[in-house]
Amino acid sequence: MPPAEPSPILPGTLDLLILKAVSLGVLHGYGILLRIEQISGGSIHIEQGAIYPALHRLEKQSLLDATWGTSDNNRKARYYKLTSEGRKRLRDEEKSWNRLAAAMALALNSRPKES
Repeated sequence: MPPAEPSPILPGTLDLLILKAVSLGVLHGYGILLRIEQISGGSIHIEQGAIYPALHRLEKQSLLDATWGTSDNNRKARYYKLTSEGRKRLRDEEKSWNRLAAAMALALNSRPKES
């Protein structure tokens, strides 16, 4: 089955996607983009210009820690990992999104009553 066509992300979901991607392992910015594409089966594509401001915002909120390192192609890069606050936020946001997704599925699967 071919990968799904990339979909635009809903407002407010970028931070959650970043936290989820980083929860799976320490990554640099471009690696986070690739991880999001991977875990979404290619259905979510984030532009590079959107990821870096979000990473800085999450770091400023103490949800991510960043350290300098060297990437696979021998370039200097910032590597991100979740803080304990980031893990808590991820858990809370996952619960909230799962409840919303279940409610939406229920609503969208409703059918008119037969007379």
